[in-house]
Amino acid sequence: MTKSELVSQLAARFPQLVAKDADFAVKMILDAMSGALANGHRIEIRGFGSFALSYRPPRVSRNPKSGEKVHVPAKYVPHFKAGKELRERVDTAV
Repeated sequence: MTKSELVSQLAARFPQLVAKDADFAVKMILDAMSGALANGHRIEIRGFGSFALSYRPPRVSRNPKSGEKVHVPAKYVPHFKAGKELRERVDTAV
């Protein structure tokens, strides 16, 4: 599902909500989530899952094309862990 599909489903489900307002709401939620992760906070949505940051230490890797060594710096990457309810719903739907 894309962001535009989410906006259209939200607008269809709530007819009093104009598509422009639904787009604004989705954008604000995603911006708030991005900002929280950027500040190092954890996000937990009950019944859906949680987002947290995982630390990846620096390492020496290899360029597969040339074979030369490449130094990869340390970084933080977002990590999603599905909640129990989401895992159960996906398992029964598939």
